[in-house]
Amino acid sequence: MKDLKQLAGVVLCISLSVVGSMLKLPTGLGSIALDSAPALVAGALLGKKEGALVAALGHLSSAWFAGFPLGMFHGLVALEMGIIVYLFGWLFSRGWKKGAYTIFWIGNALIAPLPFLFFMGSAFVVAIIPALAIGTAVNMVVAFTVIPALLKIGVKGKTFHA
Repeated sequence: MKDLKQLAGVVLCISLSVVGSMLKLPTGLGSIALDSAPALVAGALLGKKEGALVAALGHLSSAWFAGFPLGMFHGLVALEMGIIVYLFGWLFSRGWKKGAYTIFWIGNALIAPLPFLFFMGSAFVVAIIPALAIGTAVNMVVAFTVIPALLKIGVKGKTFHA
């Protein structure tokens, strides 16, 4: 972290992600929640590494509150979330905002479930994709609304400028 404002921003986003992880979407798998939106905000406004950290911790929090329905595989999901949000932050920082959101949706809703083909079979993956697609879209709508609002009031770059 570069300074205390940066650290405060990351802690705030982690806290919001934990709160979001308690707001579950009504799906068959209890770990799909609003934990990704703060990670996207962090990735866009604080940096790709910070966003990845928030994403991984947010997913683990969501899994914790759901009772870890996928067991140890939540570690894999947390890693995937971190990588996807890192990529989102990287694209966003280069001005490719639409591409960042598109890659986040494709990565989280369609690519992230693919390793589960080997562990849980195709029926699980086919069943989980619609819920992930909706959950990803809801998180994106929140982030798509919040990020421009924060930029408008002067929250940008690597530190908060209020």
